[in-house]
Amino acid sequence: MFRLGSEELLNQYSAGKRDFKDVDISEVNLFEANLSEINLSGSILQKAYLPYANLSQANLQAVQLQNAEMADSQLFQANLSKANLANANLCRANLRSTDLRGANLTHANLQGANLANADLSFADLTNTDLSRSVLTGTRLTGAKLSGCNLFRAQDVNFTDACLDGTTIYPDGHRQEESG
Repeated sequence: MFRLGSEELLNQYSAGKRDFKDVDISEVNLFEANLSEINLSGSILQKAYLPYANLSQANLQAVQLQNAEMADSQLFQANLSKANLANANLCRANLRSTDLRGANLTHANLQGANLANADLSFADLTNTDLSRSVLTGTRLTGAKLSGCNLFRAQDVNFTDACLDGTTIYPDGHRQEESG
């Protein structure tokens, strides 16, 4: 795996390169960077600093984004399937129509995020904060919602999602487990 710094990445991107598959750019600072349509599939971006970054329509399949700071980032129609976003901060991020199938979002902060029409099928959302998020048309088939905070989340469809007594529903209650 090739290690790449933020300045080199931005220079190559502005020169027209879009394919950065399997690179190590962990702990990179890309505050407000415009990287739409970039291919970073299989790359390591652990602890990356990406607030307000534009990653719309980016290929981020199977990326390692643990502990990444991505508040207010644009990820419209991005491919984040099988990505590891454990402990990532995606507060207020635009994730409309994003592919998050099979993604690891455990302990992630998605407060106020827009996930309208996103696909979270089979994603792990254990202990994830989705309070005040927009989930209109979001697919949660097979998604693990144990300990997930959905307080004041909008338009949640729980059909075929995996819930338990620790899941906090949009109205603030927890479902009593029958036994």
